[in-house]
Amino acid sequence: MALVLITGGQTGVDRAAMDVALALGIEQRGWVPRGRLAEDGPIDGRYPGLRETASEDPAVRTRRNVEDADALLVIAFGEPTGGTALAVEVARALGRPRRVVDPRGQQDLTELRTWLESFEALNVAGPRASEQPRIEQEARDWLARLLAVR
Repeated sequence: MALVLITGGQTGVDRAAMDVALALGIEQRGWVPRGRLAEDGPIDGRYPGLRETASEDPAVRTRRNVEDADALLVIAFGEPTGGTALAVEVARALGRPRRVVDPRGQQDLTELRTWLESFEALNVAGPRASEQPRIEQEARDWLARLLAVR
């Protein structure tokens, strides 16, 4: 079964996931705030599958993406905060499987790939670039290693 990546279009981890999906030919979709708003302005149209919520509130987008996914994968340096913590809480409340990983750590990628095989739609979330400036590149490199052999 083919995996679909769901993201919210924000800078940081969301952009890393969308870039990896494009590079590897993985379907990508997700909810974004009205106006395709992100911290760096409107989200580039080169990212397919993004739908606008009726609200500019990023929390609405976060909830919709968790609801539309089978599981949540959070990539962050340390404990999730802000909107990332909200995604974890919504996933917990909905009973969605969830993992939080630090891309600098030594995760067992084989075990994570096995975990991913159970899902059709994976919400990939994490901090925006302004919260963790190196997260976008670290997440992009880590996700490329995780997903390249699918």
